Amino acid sequence: MAVKIDKIDLQILKILQEEGRITNLELSNKIGLSPAPTLERVRKLERNSYIDSYHAVVNEKVLGIGIQAFIQVSLTRQLDNAINSFQDKIAEIDEVVEVYQVTGSFDYQIKVMVQDIQSLDKLITDKLGKIEEIRQMQSYVILSAIKSSRVVPFEYN
Repeated sequence: MAVKIDKIDLQILKILQEEGRITNLELSNKIGLSPAPTLERVRKLERNSYIDSYHAVVNEKVLGIGIQAFIQVSLTRQLDNAINSFQDKIAEIDEVVEVYQVTGSFDYQIKVMVQDIQSLDKLITDKLGKIEEIRQMQSYVILSAIKSSRVVPFEYN
């Protein structure tokens, strides 16, 4: 069972999602506590799994990643061994950055990132196309991101 958190803890969560590199001193100033209790609250949130990790958001364009796409996948059959096999194989593909099991006419929604359209073609043909559990794929190239937020929607006030 999760430890109860209060409004100050919720403020900390929101601020850390927005500004992951904020110093403890800056965080303490924003929430109105001294640094020591602020740090203890952050550690409590980490210990109790409210905070899973910290990481940098990398600019993919600067790295030469020019294409992002969603690929919807249907499996040939919904047996445990086919599902597990597919999940194991898809986890090994570096260009696959997100995988969601979904409801609807497809079984999975996959997000991929590649350098260019030729790389997307190669990914679909040489990697995804060789996964025998996949019955059908449909891809959508992302033209632009209108909104991309890492802040979990929650009433923080």
